[in-house]
Amino acid sequence: MQQENFKPISVKAPSSNKTLFRLRCLVDLQLSTIVRYLHPAMGRLSGNVLDIGAGESPWREWLPPPAIYYGIDIGNAEEFGMHPARDGVTYYDGQSIPFPDGTFDGAICIEVLEHVEDPDSLVAEIARCLKSDAALLLTVPWSARRHHIPHDYHRFTRERLLRLLEANGFTKIEVVERGSDISTIASKLVVLSLRLAPRWNHLLQRLWMLPLFLLMIPVTAAFLVSAHLAELLGAGAKEDPLGYFVRAVRR
Repeated sequence: MQQENFKPISVKAPSSNKTLFRLRCLVDLQLSTIVRYLHPAMGRLSGNVLDIGAGESPWREWLPPPAIYYGIDIGNAEEFGMHPARDGVTYYDGQSIPFPDGTFDGAICIEVLEHVEDPDSLVAEIARCLKSDAALLLTVPWSARRHHIPHDYHRFTRERLLRLLEANGFTKIEVVERGSDISTIASKLVVLSLRLAPRWNHLLQRLWMLPLFLLMIPVTAAFLVSAHLAELLGAGAKEDPLGYFVRAVRR
């Protein structure tokens, strides 16, 4: 099995360390663009809300009262770097969602679909568990390195997301690009800079990596600033985004 040199860091609840979360959003553009769209959208959910692939339930605190949170995740979630979640998460086999038809008034599925071998089956199961007119909030990466190997199976285009949701009982589908080509370049530079960071226990690596690392720091910082400005101004090409945010309604 291939081993990852650089594993994703699981997302904690924003309130667990607000300062650290804000700092991470400055550098982690995938996370910051998810937050930009997900936070206000979750404020409009109500009733029973299902979190598919809940991980450590970082988003549950954004649900408004009196919404009720339910999370599900696979039994081997530790393979994805997740620690056991708080109360409210049910672990299952990853096939049939363990709730009756029409149980939920809303659902979220955040950066999960790319790790599902059969996304059609999962989306059909989500639709089964939702009431008519219930909202689904979904995010997927597009320009992202392979991660959580060997459980990284897909990258979804705008067109594929539309067809996938339409075929499985959803309507009023809104697909929004998260970031642009500027954000994508900046994100790649962040990863490259981290890879170039000298490993101090390897002398030969220090000799050639340190100059490159020092050279990359101002370049990466400049692109990070440009990426955040581009998000504010709506600049950059949308054909090469970091990922997508989707809102859809169960027919």
